[in-house]
Amino acid sequence: MSNQELHKISEQVWEISKSGSMRVPGRIFASDKLMQSIRSDESLKQVANVAQLPGIIGYSFAMPDIHWGYGFPIGGVAAFDIEEGIISPGGVGYDINCGVRLMRTNLTLADLKKSVKDLIAGIFSNVPSGIGSHGAIRKLSRRDLEQVALEGASWAVKNGFGDSADLEYIEDRGQLAGGDPSIISQRAFERGADQVGTLGSGNHFIEIGKVADIFDQVAADTMGIFKDKLVIILHTGSRGFGYQICDDFIKTTLNATRKYEIQIPDRQLACAPLKSPEGRDYLAAMRSAANFAFANRQVIASLIENSMMKTLGISPSEIGFRPVWDIAHNIAKIEEHQFGTKNTRVCVHRKGATRAFGPDHPDLPEVYRKIGQPVLIPGDMGTESFLCVGTTTAMQETFGSACHGAGRVLSRHQAKAKARGIDLYKTLAESGVYVMAEQKGTIAEEMPFAYKDVSEVVETMNAAGIIRKVARFKPLGVIKG
Repeated sequence: MSNQELHKISEQVWEISKSGSMRVPGRIFASDKLMQSIRSDESLKQVANVAQLPGIIGYSFAMPDIHWGYGFPIGGVAAFDIEEGIISPGGVGYDINCGVRLMRTNLTLADLKKSVKDLIAGIFSNVPSGIGSHGAIRKLSRRDLEQVALEGASWAVKNGFGDSADLEYIEDRGQLAGGDPSIISQRAFERGADQVGTLGSGNHFIEIGKVADIFDQVAADTMGIFKDKLVIILHTGSRGFGYQICDDFIKTTLNATRKYEIQIPDRQLACAPLKSPEGRDYLAAMRSAANFAFANRQVIASLIENSMMKTLGISPSEIGFRPVWDIAHNIAKIEEHQFGTKNTRVCVHRKGATRAFGPDHPDLPEVYRKIGQPVLIPGDMGTESFLCVGTTTAMQETFGSACHGAGRVLSRHQAKAKARGIDLYKTLAESGVYVMAEQKGTIAEEMPFAYKDVSEVVETMNAAGIIRKVARFKPLGVIKG
């Protein structure tokens, strides 16, 4: 990306000029420091590539945690016109509805009868993690999985995992309408049969932290977040079920790209018109995978609560465990947004990006209507995480979207190479974080040096007015796959 094409338009915003086959400009949220690392990979080129897709509206966006991904950059956002636009599996990602759930408790470190290490060990033994992990609950039949794909988190509640009140604190109440199990391959059902209630590997994690700072007392009080209380962050998605659906529909949309004579700059941007049979099928299959992920996080949250109560020997009322919010960050959704002077229905692709709806939005639960939607931005396992809320500015400028994390600066291979000779467990323990993992290699891939500074990412979004900071969490213990 040449300097002529990329120019700075404000302290936090950069623009890629519309040129060549681009239908809209690119817009990147980044500080000067973050832009230095962003320039080091091909993600800016991917922003420009996305801008070439049919029906794109406004801009091809990139959040400050942007890095190179499959087709779309991770940290990319793009909205497409319902009539003329497309839907692309590369704009959602392989781990459909990979997302984050934040859970609050009444506990402080002083309240614990046992150590954080004991808590982590208890959870680690009850929540399967690692590549191909399975066994949290019974192996599900295809009929069971079809219900998971249709009902999402409510299926988990019906089967004894959590309470119906939890659904109020999940995006879309944990159930996307319009899923269709009949169009999903048998291979996807086989892969997902024993993975509900499993963490997986890679950057997925469970973290116990404490509330270190409050920036917005009113919003924090509304969400039940108080200084020094313990919180739990869960990050996982649709596991092999969603991966297989993505893989299947990349093939379908490659054929559709040729069938409908759609010109794309990269075959990884394979897509189908939203109104086409292929587009409608992918949207229905993606919603099914998203519901699987909502159910997965609901089951794991229940397993975490039970593990904590058992380890500490306390009652549900003493622990005060409940979700604060559960948010998707690999998803495409049909939404109504104001563009120009009118409201219009668009399909918003958020890949490594989350909703950041502002106050008074009708899709928010009543409890959060006045403050805006919670936005969860976890760091890596050795640094802080942030709770924020969406803003009116986000609705006006980014189709109600924000960043989802710190963003990688090193590939997994590069991170492993840098970690050679380092006692990773000792290094993290010295920073006050106790870690348990199925594989040491996963820790190497996810060390803090592999990521951007999450504080810089959050400050960029906060200064741009896209989010408003509410609280900062300090990690105490982490489970990795």
